[in-house]
Amino acid sequence: MAHAGESADYYNGAPNGDYHQMEGGPKYPPQYHSQQPPQYGQNYGPPAGPPPQQGQNYAPSMGGPPPQQNGYAQQNYGEKQSFDQAFTIQRPKYNDWWAGLLFIVVFLGFAAVSGIAIQGYAHTFTFNGGGIYGSRNDFGLSTNTIVLFAFVLVVATVLSYLYMWLARAFTKQFIWITGILNIVFGFVTALYMLSRRYWSGGIVFLIFSVFQLICFISWIKRIPFSVLMLQTAIDVAKKYGHVYMVSFIGGLLAAAFGAWYSVTLTAIYVKYQTGNNPACSTGAGGCSSAKVIGLIVFTTFAMYWISEVLKNVIHTAISGVYGSWYFCSNNFPKGATRGALKRSLTYSFGSISLGSLLVAIINCLRQLCSAAQQGARQDGNIVGSMIFCCLQCVIGLLAWAVEFLNRYAFSYIALYGKAYFEAAKDTWRMMKDRGIDALVNECLIGPVLSMGATFIGYACALLAYLYLVFTAPAYNSTGSYTPVVVAFAFLIGLQICRIFTTPLSSGVDTLFVAMAWEPEVLMREHPDLYQQMIAVYPHVQQAIHA
Repeated sequence: MAHAGESADYYNGAPNGDYHQMEGGPKYPPQYHSQQPPQYGQNYGPPAGPPPQQGQNYAPSMGGPPPQQNGYAQQNYGEKQSFDQAFTIQRPKYNDWWAGLLFIVVFLGFAAVSGIAIQGYAHTFTFNGGGIYGSRNDFGLSTNTIVLFAFVLVVATVLSYLYMWLARAFTKQFIWITGILNIVFGFVTALYMLSRRYWSGGIVFLIFSVFQLICFISWIKRIPFSVLMLQTAIDVAKKYGHVYMVSFIGGLLAAAFGAWYSVTLTAIYVKYQTGNNPACSTGAGGCSSAKVIGLIVFTTFAMYWISEVLKNVIHTAISGVYGSWYFCSNNFPKGATRGALKRSLTYSFGSISLGSLLVAIINCLRQLCSAAQQGARQDGNIVGSMIFCCLQCVIGLLAWAVEFLNRYAFSYIALYGKAYFEAAKDTWRMMKDRGIDALVNECLIGPVLSMGATFIGYACALLAYLYLVFTAPAYNSTGSYTPVVVAFAFLIGLQICRIFTTPLSSGVDTLFVAMAWEPEVLMREHPDLYQQMIAVYPHVQQAIHA
């Protein structure tokens, strides 16, 4: 290890020579900002910050992972270590606890709003009909809509499960299948909507489909490297941990929450929409459009946040499994999935809630812009519609950037339990300095899984549109509710599929983070993978400074 005052350099061909070798352990880059140098013979986990630049001197970091007795640096092959032993937190604490507390408050608020709205719906069940037909409600969503969302949930869950099966069974063809199906289905949906003179929905789907076609053509040369990374993630999932079980349980929880949200959304309209509404005189009465808008905004925000937290808890738990495979492949920790899940629900829950909150706020703003754009279009305000469209694009780019950073920050949090902003800053800086960002840009797994989720969202949106066309509910006689129902059906399908496929993207993301912290482990413990990476993407040798 490099002591304070010694020059630190990149390993193998980087400026000024090699790292120092610790007796009995692998080579490590020096860690930063410590008041004290490391003691002889101690083993450290991945460093807490980026590798130093040429000519800089650093002391080891007290902020990084602490010394370990049986960590990946010197594995004790005679004794099985636990996840907490392999990835020790020196001073366990509840990071960003205020965000976790705020999340619980919002969840309870969602439950309270849901209970009041459903109570109003229950008191007027006969008025709203007992199924697809028979409703006397001509002013807002009714039981007809609940039946629709039930169909949407079933379709989203089944297609998401089949999509995961497709990834396991046809890994090499998976990216091609996803891209082609997504593009074809997008064009079919757009053309059908245009043929029915549903101009706003058809034009939006057509623009998205053209954009995805251009993107996919530009991605063709990057497919071999992406297939290798996906194959590695699936091979690890088959061998270690309960990756697919976590995916399945998480998907079921997502479907159950989607059902709860769907009923709540419909019940809010039933309870508070103005018109000939008998629910206005029951319970916490008083109907107004302002109440409907306010409650829909709150419940949609809560839905985004709750589903993001669920997705990121799964991501963090699965990251623990892949991190254990990378660093401890010859002495895989016992209870890795359980240990990582426990950490994500305790010490790291606040950090997960904080990162998810940022995404939820951005997505909710984007949803509001979409609703405002539709309102401006219906009012004939072309300028306002264009402004809101541009604003959606800006917010969409911001959402992409935050979600991109979250993926890698949560992988690091999974292993070492740091606070959200500290983990995000350190992880991104390390990936940039190591050159791993080049590998991230080369890999298509994230975009491909997003395209798969979008495909399932398309299917749910088309189902909702066809359902409204053929059942012709009284509340939608003018077609004013079609954009709302189709948009929420798309959203439900998208979120459920994203949760189902989280374990696949989590595996790839964690491998990139692990390579950023300690690239030598890849060459020493996983030489076959390293050689295959070089074969499909020779630049990998320069990308990880090896």
